[in-house]
Amino acid sequence: MQIGDPITQKRMFDFLLIARDRGLYTAITDNGAGGLSSSVGEMAEDTGGFELHLDRAPLKYPGLQPWEILISEAQERMTLAVPPDQLDAFMTLSREMGVESTDLGCFTDSGYYHCLYQGQTVTWLPMSFLHDGVPQLRIPARWVPPQSTEPVLPDMECGEILKRLLGRLNICSKESVVRRYDHEVQAGTVVKPLTGVHNDGPSDAAVIRPLADSFAGVVTSHGICPRYSDLDTYHMTANAIDEALRNYVAVGGNIEHVAGLDNFCWCDPVMSDRTPDGEYKAAQLVRSNQALYDYCLAFGVPLISGKDSMKNDYQIGETKISIPPTLLFSVIGKIDDVRLATTMDAKKSGDLVYLLGRTEDELGGSEYYALHDELGANVPKVDAGSAMARYRSVNVAQGQGLLASCHDLSDGGLAVALAETAFAGGLGLDIVLDQLDAPDPLNDEKRLFSESASRLLVTVPVEQRQTFERLFAGQSCRCIGVVSAAPVLNITGVDGSPVLEAAIDDLKSAWQATLKEL
Repeated sequence: MQIGDPITQKRMFDFLLIARDRGLYTAITDNGAGGLSSSVGEMAEDTGGFELHLDRAPLKYPGLQPWEILISEAQERMTLAVPPDQLDAFMTLSREMGVESTDLGCFTDSGYYHCLYQGQTVTWLPMSFLHDGVPQLRIPARWVPPQSTEPVLPDMECGEILKRLLGRLNICSKESVVRRYDHEVQAGTVVKPLTGVHNDGPSDAAVIRPLADSFAGVVTSHGICPRYSDLDTYHMTANAIDEALRNYVAVGGNIEHVAGLDNFCWCDPVMSDRTPDGEYKAAQLVRSNQALYDYCLAFGVPLISGKDSMKNDYQIGETKISIPPTLLFSVIGKIDDVRLATTMDAKKSGDLVYLLGRTEDELGGSEYYALHDELGANVPKVDAGSAMARYRSVNVAQGQGLLASCHDLSDGGLAVALAETAFAGGLGLDIVLDQLDAPDPLNDEKRLFSESASRLLVTVPVEQRQTFERLFAGQSCRCIGVVSAAPVLNITGVDGSPVLEAAIDDLKSAWQATLKEL
């Protein structure tokens, strides 16, 4: 089993950045699956061949056979193309920085995949065969939308529902895990995993200031919503992309300067005796990729990397368990000034509470339905056009200092976002559900727990109200309440009657209890 060494990796990364800036290499790739066999073989497609001396490769263990050296997946290794006239400078810098570098051979235009060991040829294969010789696998796919209906749920007290939602594993505090890892290395973390008056509220994204002589920063965030796959992987993927982007924007990430990474975690999509539903699973994969294409284009997000794992199934006897088709979408980008980063906690009593984005009857695959062991039918759908306009305006508002706080709405919908904003800030909120931009009729429970996409909860100082509302003119932007000094979340229903009253300490306790002793 390959064992990683983060110190070696960090040293290598630092070296590569300097070598890049000095123009000491022209191409680079990592040694992942297949080790040198893949990294060199893939890079050599551009030149038409290579000559690789396997006996030059430094080994962790003596006695490896040539084929083992070729396909080993040992960690902390990169393959680079270094021009001959830069080789001395490259190797000198490598030694100075304590990084092990080895000249293994050269790229050629021979047309052959040529490996040698102690001067003897051990591999001689046509590049054309390796890259084009095997027919592409054709996987049958057939999409049949699942038949599902919206449930009729029993009446429950909304405060009790909210506390139970806050304790669910997808929502509850992960502080016991966060505190095990050092997120303060070099004191460059501006927005930390936990935030608020007691540093225990859930941040939307991480903001890092990597350079001490600049206030420019890096923002990274993630989106994942596998339950939506039970209804449609197209919308699961769209929502994962949107969630990552709205988390990114919530802290101040520049929506015009962002890149993405797609990480597929999938069940076997190839039809066989063991996978009789392979056509449907393959269709789920096709629909996910279609959404990835559609929404990355719509949001203008280039995919700079990715990963796929396509055999996530477990067989025990006659029972087969497959994971839900899942896309983890991660983004990384820039914030021009980390001093303008926005956190999710309410800051001051009297500030106005706004909900940006329309709330629809979209609880299919939601945490609220899962709490009742239901799936539903109305999966949230992403409108990239309106979302982009909103995210751009949020960036402008952040740059002008109009936002006291900003928090994304995801698992658990508005109710969970309100609770988190309140208890992270140690303040109460007075909210009126009738003020939401939502279809009529839409009952209080659906207004509270719908997981409609692209929505953000913000608080705005009263003196900034006119400027803020002018900025969002023509968009879905509604003032739904006010921040209060009393540490209570009060929510009034559509008919004017109270639907939820809960002390923020009780809400925080419910949120923290599940994994507190992990």
